[in-house]
Amino acid sequence: MGAPTIDTSVDNGRGGWVPYYYWPSLPAAAIFVALFAITGAIHTYRLFKYKGWYFVPFIIGVIFQAVGYAGRIGSHYDFNSLTFFIMQSLLILLAPALFAASIYMTLSRLAIALHAENLLIIRARWLTTFFVTGDVLSFLAQSAGGGMMAQGDPAGADRGQKIITGGLFIQIFFFGGFIIIATIFHSRLNKSPSHVHEKIKGRKYLLTMYFANGLILVRSVFRVIEYVMPHDGVLMRNEAYLYIFDALLMFLVVAVYLVVKPYGEIFDEWKRRKDLGDLELTRRDRPQEREAMTSSGDIESALSSRSFAEQKPHSSRR
Repeated sequence: MGAPTIDTSVDNGRGGWVPYYYWPSLPAAAIFVALFAITGAIHTYRLFKYKGWYFVPFIIGVIFQAVGYAGRIGSHYDFNSLTFFIMQSLLILLAPALFAASIYMTLSRLAIALHAENLLIIRARWLTTFFVTGDVLSFLAQSAGGGMMAQGDPAGADRGQKIITGGLFIQIFFFGGFIIIATIFHSRLNKSPSHVHEKIKGRKYLLTMYFANGLILVRSVFRVIEYVMPHDGVLMRNEAYLYIFDALLMFLVVAVYLVVKPYGEIFDEWKRRKDLGDLELTRRDRPQEREAMTSSGDIESALSSRSFAEQKPHSSRR
């Protein structure tokens, strides 16, 4: 039996507005509920194992995804339910903003763990604050727009689409800025003669960050195009686009952070330095080493100057 006909006439009780222009696919939604539920459970286990609490927003985003696609299962069985429509539209829309919040916090922690925060163009303590603030603004705008779209009338849907589009533009703006800052940091790290070992240790984390950011950026651009188009545009009428340019891309973001753990290992060094309060003056920032690196440009001179600085107090006491 085929899916029932969808009534888009002005006499359908909502002025022609419908939650979907297709009957939501049960198999597709069920697959992604399972994928996000399984990966979310693994992430949650590792979160408590490694105590990487800054990744809590990311895991909440994974839960949003799983529950959001469960809402699409509900819509399959109850097409006109606003509850299921609101559940899936808001949670799937907002989840990437939560992914972004944790990814923003990764760069400052990585820089501190590598003793390379002096290579950031924004101080590590302000980096997270700045970008997470932008992420919150994007989150709030998309939440407000999603609520308006769920009112169940054409006028509300139109206003909601415009507000969501504004929120997505905010997200893209901050993502673009973050990628630029991360790229500059990576370039400086590669060129720094005093960070030879650190650039090797940090490479996989930076590449993972680029990969995840790129996927979220593509997804956000897709969403902008989707919401700029009319509510009955081609992207809204074909469910496959949602699964290709949103569900699949976001699952890859979740999966890549299972392969490259964003807690434990190198981030233990960040915790150690944070506990010791050793965040403002790295070993590369100390005056003796900076002078040595400026004159000779190699690690050996920096280490020699450090050794001299450490021995000097002993000689003065003799």
